[in-house]
Amino acid sequence: MLSWLGFAPLQGEASPHPHPSTASPAEPRTASSQGYVGDSACRSCHAEESKAYPETSHHLTSRLPSEQSIAGKFSSGANVLRTSNPDLTFEMSAAKDGYFETAVEKEEKQEKLAPSKKNTHTERIDLVVGSGRKGQSYLFWKDDTLFELPVSYWTELDNWINSPGYPDGTPHFDKAVVPRCLECHASYFGWVPPPLNRYDKASLILGITCEKCHGPGREHVALYRAKNAPPSGTATAILNPASFPRDRQISACALCHAGAAKAKGPPLSFVPGEPIDQYLFIPFPDKNMPVDVHGNQIQLLATSRCFQSSPMTCTTCHNVHKPQRDAAAFSEHCLSCHKAEACGRYPQLGAAIAKNCIDCHMPVQESEALVSDTNGRKLKPPVRNHRIGIYPGASVH
Repeated sequence: MLSWLGFAPLQGEASPHPHPSTASPAEPRTASSQGYVGDSACRSCHAEESKAYPETSHHLTSRLPSEQSIAGKFSSGANVLRTSNPDLTFEMSAAKDGYFETAVEKEEKQEKLAPSKKNTHTERIDLVVGSGRKGQSYLFWKDDTLFELPVSYWTELDNWINSPGYPDGTPHFDKAVVPRCLECHASYFGWVPPPLNRYDKASLILGITCEKCHGPGREHVALYRAKNAPPSGTATAILNPASFPRDRQISACALCHAGAAKAKGPPLSFVPGEPIDQYLFIPFPDKNMPVDVHGNQIQLLATSRCFQSSPMTCTTCHNVHKPQRDAAAFSEHCLSCHKAEACGRYPQLGAAIAKNCIDCHMPVQESEALVSDTNGRKLKPPVRNHRIGIYPGASVH
């Protein structure tokens, strides 16, 4: 089915047909915010979807800083990150004019009795990235260039950590935020290089909004606010990913859930409904090769026998319009094809096994790709493996 992954269509299923496109691969569209109306314009007609969506991890993936949006603590003692360098700490502070990260570095004493001095470097937390389910990172503006701050937050530890990719024990504030980062953590941005991390600050649309997946909504809203709405079955000037062919539905998710994929075109040139391989080069190793659990959900799922022998897509399990926190609840989808009695652990666990297929067949595992070096420790986030299979030693939680 997924030609870009080398799979043939399922038996009896038509090959993917081209979806209407706004641009050819040779002439990618120019990213523009024209036509965007914002989520508020969707709520009057789509109240059910709009009610829960603001609480989803997608919608909360980038926000402005506030007491509610920043998960880390600023209270005395809880606001300090110690590093492997005994002379360097980071302090997080909250004030009337904002939230800040400060590197505090002791100077060597010049004389035996001379007081110890401190060199400090402070930057404001301008953007919060991450819903907080697993953690958060924080970004700051330096004029119109965007950088990641050196201290992040880890939910599992309920503590500040060294931002992944930053060397432990050094006071660096120089990790540039490139367009592929923002493409998955924001709905729109005006990119104005050079350098690569230079943006039009006023253009930024934070979070994954309705129009990230459904396309600009101005024309659609105008149609339905007109006296005579278009009749059922006619063009509605909006994209509906549920109506895409299977491979194009997967493509829409792959934009952000295909790991270290490399862009072939300019930022924001991918249009939902088009094949992702026109925009991204997605590394797809042999099914027997290890694939890191962080970010590679598409590659992992596509190597699963369940995926290859059924018409399932990401939305078979995931309802992107509402929060889904109970992974075990996805088991009902497994039981639409499988019988609990056929499981090898049924004799030991009995009918209760039907309540949680997920922890055994899609276990949570540590990522080797996203590692934080914090105060001499290597911290690896636990991520659910999307390769559905049999894992010896996996257990139900």
